[in-house]
Amino acid sequence: QVQLVESGGGSVQAGGSLRLSCVASGYTTSRNCLGWFRQAPGKERERVATINAYGDTSTANSVKGRFTISKDNAKNTLYLQMNNLKPEDTAMYYCAAGLWAACRSSWYEYNYWGQGTQVTVSS
Repeated sequence: QVQLVESGGGSVQAGGSLRLSCVASGYTTSRNCLGWFRQAPGKERERVATINAYGDTSTANSVKGRFTISKDNAKNTLYLQMNNLKPEDTAMYYCAAGLWAACRSSWYEYNYWGQGTQVTVSS
C-alpha cells in the first residue's frame, strides 16, 4: 500500500522560507514521477513543481526562482524548498505520486496523494 506523508508546513512572514518533505512508502521514487501541488480556499488545485524518474524538474512560473523541488531516492523522500514566500503562496500543499517515469501536469492524473500540509504566509 502506497503512503505519502508530508511535513514541514507552517506559518511564516512574507520573505521567509520553509522546506516541505514527503516520505513515500510502498513506492519507488527513483522510477516514477513525483510532484507538489497546492490548493487555496475557493481555488482549483494547481501544480507547483514536478520531478521525473530521471531527476528532471519542472516548476510553475508563479514560483520559479523561489521554489526548488528535489528528491532523495535513498530515503524515498521528496522535498520542496520554498524561499521568499509571498502571501499568495498560502495554501494547502500536497505531495503526489504517479506511476510513470515522465511527469504529467494535470493534478487529476496522479495516482497517490498525501494528506496535505498547510502553508500560511502573512504580509
